[in-house]
Amino acid sequence: MELRTLRAFVEVVRQGGFSPAARTLFTTQSNVSKAVKSLEEELGCQLLDRIGHRSVLTEAGVIVHERAQAMLAAADSLVDELDALRGMRRGTLRIGLPPVGSDILFAPLLARYRAKYPQIDISLVERGGRTLRDMVLSGELDLAAAMLPVDEEQFEWKPVRTEPVDALVNLAHPLAKQKQVSLRELADTPFVLFESSFALNQVILDACHRQGFAPRVAVNSSQIDFIVELIAVGMGVAFMPRLIARQRSHPRVRRIALDDAALEWTIAMIWRRGGRLPQTAQAWLDLVR
Repeated sequence: MELRTLRAFVEVVRQGGFSPAARTLFTTQSNVSKAVKSLEEELGCQLLDRIGHRSVLTEAGVIVHERAQAMLAAADSLVDELDALRGMRRGTLRIGLPPVGSDILFAPLLARYRAKYPQIDISLVERGGRTLRDMVLSGELDLAAAMLPVDEEQFEWKPVRTEPVDALVNLAHPLAKQKQVSLRELADTPFVLFESSFALNQVILDACHRQGFAPRVAVNSSQIDFIVELIAVGMGVAFMPRLIARQRSHPRVRRIALDDAALEWTIAMIWRRGGRLPQTAQAWLDLVR
């Protein structure tokens, strides 16, 4: 059953005849007659009684006319929705952001996105990098911000920002006056790390392994400000990207550069390799660039 034949049939009923319907559809009366006849043959019943120059619905025609109107309305609605989607007048941005750094890097971008596309819904998930990667792979998120490296066979990405990682120690720490420190020098100090779902943790632990030791972890937390307060009361040493550490200055906490050049925090927007990004997500990437 073709929408073309349904539209011709509905227009004949609306206009009360084949000739006015043909004029409305910008075609010939013959074409309209053929379309209605084709529909009748396909359905196996007569839909119109031709009475002089008028066409009147049969009982079957009443049923088909009602359903045809609904089908045409649904088709028109579908076209309208797709046009709205293409024109960014509707849709949803499904995005994941980590707690570390998002306030500085992405809050201004979210505000700009909302201003540019006010009719797009934003579905935001805030989790650690490992959880966000899993959610992208499962299709729960279109894209997410995560720390590199990621699996090249699973993800595509666009880098956003690279920062060195600094150590945070209490002012009373023996190394507090140094401008630079190695992880090996901090081996006897308890580590205050983020929760295990944060990708930065594994980067720190891998760097310690390369320097020949396994750190003693005092506590894990997902709250940046709480971690800074723990360092301020002498709980141990914490590690943060410099961009974040600068924003969390504390009178009893000293920020020291690490001498490991390989220890960097590179944040990127990631999405599933081979997956087709919706236009809402592509618009976000364009803004990030």
